Amino acid sequence: MALKHKYGVGEVVYFTASNVARPAATGTYEVVRLLPSDGDDCQYRIKSSTEAFERVAKESQLVTP
Repeated sequence: MALKHKYGVGEVVYFTASNVARPAATGTYEVVRLLPSDGDDCQYRIKSSTEAFERVAKESQLVTP
């Protein structure tokens, strides 16, 4: 069974970086694309207004602000 994404494109989420090897800016991001799940966690492409690039985040790293 496919996992259902909790957040939709255009939604604002709060991202908490958990990967110590690749530090990321914690803060608010906009969901720009839904990605296929990675095992038991949905994934998203998110974008911060303060960064020029997008990043990939797992649903477990996101909360509604």
